[in-house]
Amino acid sequence: MNYYISDLHFLHKNCIQFDERPFSDIEEMQRVMVEKWNRKITNGDTVYILGDVSMRGKKDDLIALVATLKGKKILVKGNHDSVEDYRYQQLYDTICDYKEVQDSVDGTNYSLVLCHYPIFSWKNMGRGTILLYGHTHNGKEDDYFQRCIVQMSKNECGHIYDKMPRAYNVGCMKPWMNYEPRTLKEILENAGHN
Repeated sequence: MNYYISDLHFLHKNCIQFDERPFSDIEEMQRVMVEKWNRKITNGDTVYILGDVSMRGKKDDLIALVATLKGKKILVKGNHDSVEDYRYQQLYDTICDYKEVQDSVDGTNYSLVLCHYPIFSWKNMGRGTILLYGHTHNGKEDDYFQRCIVQMSKNECGHIYDKMPRAYNVGCMKPWMNYEPRTLKEILENAGHN
C-alpha cells in the first residue's frame, strides 16, 4: 500500500505555534505522530514523505526518530531537509526533489506528481494527473494556490483541460491528514475539493 504525508517538522519546536498543532510540546507531537504512523504502516508499505521531515535538528536525534518509523520511506526533499549525513540517507529507499508515480483507488489508476512545493503547472495536469504537495501548511499561500487552480480551469486556460486539475496539500496538519500518512483513497475522499 502507498501512503503520502508532508511537513512533519520533527524536532521543530516552533511548528506547534505557527500551525496551531494540538500538542502541548514537541515531545508529545512526536510521540503521537510516531504512534499513529506505526499503528497504520507495515514494513511492506511505501510512504512518500513530501518534504520537511524536520527543521535540521540534531542529526543523531533525527536519525533515531526516523529509524523508528515503519515502511519503505521515499523522501521528496523540502526546503528544511538536510541529507548530507550518510547515516540519515540510509533510512530512505530513495531521496529526490520530484517524483512521478502511479497509484490506484478501487481499480482506477491515477498518475501522480509528487513535489514538496505547489507547482503552478505540472505534467498532464488537465488530463487527470494529480499533484500532491506540501510546504504551504495552512497559510494564505495555500488558499491562493487552490483558487488559482480552479480559476485556470474555469477561465482562459480552460480550453486545454479535459479534466479539472486536482492538487492536494498532504501536510500532516491538514484536517484530512490528521498527523498520519494517508492513502490516495483517503486523500481523495476527505480533502474536500474533489
